[in-house]
Amino acid sequence: MSASLIYLVLPLVLLCVGLPIYLILLITSLAAILFVADVPTTALQTYLFGSLDSFPLLAIPFFIYAGEIMGRGGIARRVMAWVSSLTGNSRGSMGVTTIVTSELFGAMSHTAIGTVAAVGRLALPVLRDAGYHDRFSIGLIASSGAVAVVIPPSISLILYSMSAQQSAVALFTAGIIPSILLGVVCALYVVAVSPKNKTGAAASFNFARFWIATKEAGWALGTPVVIFGGIYGGIFSPTEAAGAAVLYSIFITMFIYNDITWRDLWAITMSSTFLIAQILVIVAAAGVYAWLLTTSGIPQQIIAFITDLHLSLWEILLIVNLGLLIIGSFLEPPAAIIILTPLLLPIVQSAGVDPIHFGIIMAVNLSIGMYTPPFGLNLFASQAIFNKPLSLIYRGVLPFLVINFVTLMIISYIPWLSLGLLGQGAAR
Repeated sequence: MSASLIYLVLPLVLLCVGLPIYLILLITSLAAILFVADVPTTALQTYLFGSLDSFPLLAIPFFIYAGEIMGRGGIARRVMAWVSSLTGNSRGSMGVTTIVTSELFGAMSHTAIGTVAAVGRLALPVLRDAGYHDRFSIGLIASSGAVAVVIPPSISLILYSMSAQQSAVALFTAGIIPSILLGVVCALYVVAVSPKNKTGAAASFNFARFWIATKEAGWALGTPVVIFGGIYGGIFSPTEAAGAAVLYSIFITMFIYNDITWRDLWAITMSSTFLIAQILVIVAAAGVYAWLLTTSGIPQQIIAFITDLHLSLWEILLIVNLGLLIIGSFLEPPAAIIILTPLLLPIVQSAGVDPIHFGIIMAVNLSIGMYTPPFGLNLFASQAIFNKPLSLIYRGVLPFLVINFVTLMIISYIPWLSLGLLGQGAAR
């Protein structure tokens, strides 16, 4: 049986059947071991558990747990009030407030769906009052929440650092400018269309109001300071920073803001456990599949094929970006990163793309995939949260898909945006 038939065609067939992604990867891996890979069947469980035997991987459950605590502890509400006190009644202010709040909360929660849920419930009524229609508002919320895939300390960047054997701290640094650029471009679009939507705002900027909001949100806004200050100050590693984020989030939500009780914390812990288990099962299954795919020789065959085509760098990046956008609309970012990094990284490296830069390109692609029809996860999350038809949500995200695709192209073809803070990356 052909190796490409098992590794590439079988997963697509199983996906069309409707099987969950972890089961697709496990069935494909087992079929590969039985029919094409010259390895014993015991390799399945060996690499299944071996994929989880990683110290950096511990950051993922910690960050998820911290994000769940902050999501239910009123952090998003305080951050949104603080941002609103800054934007005042400027044109498109409530739309811009939603974007900035999503960026800040995404840096705290590290999950796109969690950001959509926490910020969206607060933002939609305010956006309605400001004159935005639901189609635009939900499209804005679904697309803004996806920035959590890119903005450091992103779970996706942690997984890429493991798969590509790159520094997580370097990837966090590289993700700062691109994640801000995504928010700025969306904010400019919101401001540009705000007259059409007849959008107003709350009160104009008032320093007293801003100071009150700052005092109220000060502890919440300290979360990124604790995480990044600890990492870049050399106090702890990204994994230890995740643990510190958990302790800090418990401290401020329980003892500073008194928003959750011990009973609430136990409920959050249980729900976080289920979410963590879902992600780690996918990571384990994807690790087995990625190992088998890498050792199959298929990546080398693809590199040879592309080399024979004599494509230029911009053509290779365009093809890779389009492929990632399509795949990202079907696969969760953790699975996509672990599966595709061993396949695509050698291809782009052979064309001269820096692996850190490619990590950011991949993260931006997968963030856009989170709200790309028909199967982007943020779309279904928005449907469940706001109880609106998918057809309305699809139309709402289309403008943001277009402008963020343009931003993706800018990030892809100007390496400095990712590598500038690392002291490298001239434009190609």
